[in-house]
Amino acid sequence: MTKLKIGICGGGIGGLCAALALLRQGHEAVVFERAKQFLRIGADVNLTPNAVRALDRLGVGEVLRETAARPTHRISRTWDTGEETSRLPMSEAAEQRYGAPQLTIHRGDLLSALEASLPQEAIRLGKQAERIEDGESMRIHFADGSHEDVDLVVGGDGIHSAVRRELFGEDRPEFTGLVSYRAVVPRTAVPEVENLDAFTKWWGPTPDVQVVVFPLTRGEEVFVFATTPQDDWREESWTLPGDVEELREVYKDFHPDVRALLAACDSVTKSALYVREPMSRWSVGHATLLGDAAHPMVPFMAQGACMAIEDAVLLSRCLEGVGRDDLTSALERYEQARKERTAQVQRGSRANDWLKGEGNADWVYGYDAWGLELP
Repeated sequence: MTKLKIGICGGGIGGLCAALALLRQGHEAVVFERAKQFLRIGADVNLTPNAVRALDRLGVGEVLRETAARPTHRISRTWDTGEETSRLPMSEAAEQRYGAPQLTIHRGDLLSALEASLPQEAIRLGKQAERIEDGESMRIHFADGSHEDVDLVVGGDGIHSAVRRELFGEDRPEFTGLVSYRAVVPRTAVPEVENLDAFTKWWGPTPDVQVVVFPLTRGEEVFVFATTPQDDWREESWTLPGDVEELREVYKDFHPDVRALLAACDSVTKSALYVREPMSRWSVGHATLLGDAAHPMVPFMAQGACMAIEDAVLLSRCLEGVGRDDLTSALERYEQARKERTAQVQRGSRANDWLKGEGNADWVYGYDAWGLELP
């Protein structure tokens, strides 16, 4: 059997899923992660049925279900009156329709499950990729002065991807003029709020003002995500602290349920939202991209992590049985399988109108990364 040595830069969701999928194809996959240890940072990951079905085939679905919540519905509500404009059954209904439920989970729990599924030698921490050299093999140069020779480089290193910069030069993201706030609230702190077992999107008076709420940690916690226009904050990191009072002031005219949730927030993170246009190509030679490195998107369809998981599965499928001489054509198939879908989700996320009213979610939730016919 043909065996490739594949270096994956970035130990996020897409990178770890790619390693797991590629190892199962018989390749030697190694994740190079710049952090010296995996920390429980971030808060939410919304895994819709298309992603959960892919993770189930990777063998981590049962572990995820131990700590995740399963939203009962996906609801759209009007910011002031609370009127419902759409209600899509999830949980058992989604499992029957799409073969998997929606799971909302702490990012740390998802990363821990993926890490535990990989052999120890497949993850190397404290390795920040800085430069790629293309010769007889692909050489990854790291910030500590070391290097690694591989057959294929996969850039799963996120929105500020060093691999993308090496392949395509610096990108110039466009600031949306929006900032986002993220917070986690104990469910017991908001007993009066309705629909806490559902994924609820509160659509504001304008498309750029909204609040999204959904359960975490078996329903014991509630995650809050909110956006508003603000031109004087340009920091893109989603771990920077924000001002809770500022958050409450922005949404002071929203429905009482929203105000109650924000009143219960002890702390909040704040991040500016940027957009990138879909890329015309993801690969150069024996190097390619996946996840946010290839198609970063604003979070309004909650598909960023899901697209990275789909990428990982399709990349592994396109590399099944492939040797070094066939890598270029395999990467072309991978791009053909993924670029149109991810561009559609990027643009749909930016438009921020998906499922505001009654609509069909099948094109997103019904996608089967394992069953898709390859180009």
